[in-house]
Amino acid sequence: MSEEKLVGIVLVSHSAEVAASVAELAKGLAGGATAVPVAPAGGTEGGTLGTSAELISAAAASVDRGAGVAVLTDLGSAVLTVKALLAEGDELPDATRLVDAPFLEGAVAAVVTAAAGADLDAVEAAATEAYGYRKV
Repeated sequence: MSEEKLVGIVLVSHSAEVAASVAELAKGLAGGATAVPVAPAGGTEGGTLGTSAELISAAAASVDRGAGVAVLTDLGSAVLTVKALLAEGDELPDATRLVDAPFLEGAVAAVVTAAAGADLDAVEAAATEAYGYRKV
């Protein structure tokens, strides 16, 4: 299974703790999904709230297995930072995609779908569909 190309997932939050917790929860709810490369990119290098282009780039590089990288974000400047990195063109692995999805539910759907060996389009579709999840 180590040779299998899986979609990598990066979870960008303004908080390192939130990003790490969502990554842990998504992997746990996906049955452990230990093979799926998931990396949190939360906060700044100094440990404060915010976003860091460097942390996002490093996280994306760490999960790149050749099948693409899905990046999910929490709020405003996280989205803007990822968009800026994508616009630069050489800061993120090829086939990195910003996914418009709810952060927590989208992360779970993305990890579950990636664990099944789905491609980047399917991972993005599953995460995006999470907008429709009803709770009542």
